[in-house]
Amino acid sequence: MKFGVDYTPSHGWFHSWLDPDWTSIDNDLRQIKDLGMDHVRIFPVWPYLQPNRTWINRKGVADVRRMVHIAGEHGLDAYVDVFQGHLSSFDFIPSWLVTWHKGNMFTDPSAVESERELVSIMTDELSEEDAFKGLTLGNEVNQLSDRPHPAKMSASSEQIDTWLDELLSAAKRDGVLSLYSVNDGVWFLDGHPFTPVQSATKGDLTTIHSWVFNGVGQGYGARSEECYAYALYLAELAKAFGPVNRPVWLQEIGAPENVLSAEDTPEFCRRVVTKALDCPNLWGITWWCSHDVPSYLADFPSLEYSLGLFDENGKVKPIGRVYGELATQYRDARPAEAKSVAIVVDVNGTGNPINRSTLGPGGSVCDLWMKLEIAGKRPTVVTSTVAADNGELRRRGITELHWDTSPHAARFYSAVSDPAFESVD
Repeated sequence: MKFGVDYTPSHGWFHSWLDPDWTSIDNDLRQIKDLGMDHVRIFPVWPYLQPNRTWINRKGVADVRRMVHIAGEHGLDAYVDVFQGHLSSFDFIPSWLVTWHKGNMFTDPSAVESERELVSIMTDELSEEDAFKGLTLGNEVNQLSDRPHPAKMSASSEQIDTWLDELLSAAKRDGVLSLYSVNDGVWFLDGHPFTPVQSATKGDLTTIHSWVFNGVGQGYGARSEECYAYALYLAELAKAFGPVNRPVWLQEIGAPENVLSAEDTPEFCRRVVTKALDCPNLWGITWWCSHDVPSYLADFPSLEYSLGLFDENGKVKPIGRVYGELATQYRDARPAEAKSVAIVVDVNGTGNPINRSTLGPGGSVCDLWMKLEIAGKRPTVVTSTVAADNGELRRRGITELHWDTSPHAARFYSAVSDPAFESVD
């Protein structure tokens, strides 16, 4: 089991790529290693790397490689995202895709060609570093394609298929993971162009991002068993739409103080991590984030200033100590036992849910899963295609099926891109 952090530089946040303070970065990464982590997820900013469609900033690429090298010097593996894209409520889209040059990163052939070149160059350069272990296309790139994004770049699921196949292949190298990340709109938004089947089959791992400010904490309660179990639910849900043994990476999870009190965050961390470990397919956990956003930076949603394991002065917080202890305790633990109880999700001919909205917080599928989990049944999720195949059920060890007999859409879920979300009707 891997335990790591999404690295947020303590000085200058991600704007530090414009003028990296390498002494500070070295100290940050040392702190992360000393806390007991084994990997970091690194976020270069897309417009800084590719300010013009046909010109890549080679110094920017070299800076990313230098950060990966420093991580390696401290014994940390490094996983790098490319298209940022979206970070902590801010979008960073190159000028050649916005306003007077408005384009579509998913469907414009010239844009996709340039993106492929950046992915290929980044992967080639970073592969020279032993610490580099994987490349993610970008942070939650799916939210740029659909509602509620105010300037979405619309695409069909078929076009997203083509985009993913083109760019994931450009990042494919021996010994390097090639993958992409999504927010939970993929699982819960009907008609969203990124689909559960894509997430569960394309790339080398399935990634999930677990944030209880999306209605989970507000609807079920911040100290509820449902809130603690949400990351596990996402992991089990993600498993349903792909190969039975495909690994799931809990690539982002945090303790947002718009639904949690500061004093509750250490226990939240302990409970959600130990719960998530009950997914047999879980590959690793990466906490958002390493360091608090510095208070001198303006206009972030208030919760973003307190998500770190270290405060802005570099002092480890109580939640950081707990996460470090969990990493030490569970890194060598055996995978969880297989599960025999499953909830059935009705799917269409493509294998995707007929009604994704029932899967979201407060939806009938989510409610049923939570009820069984709290009762100690350890439920997983299967599709109706699997449920109709007795041989496949036997192969998976499923002996008890539960059907969603009164489907209703999610009552709590809010598909917001801005984590300032604080309440639901």
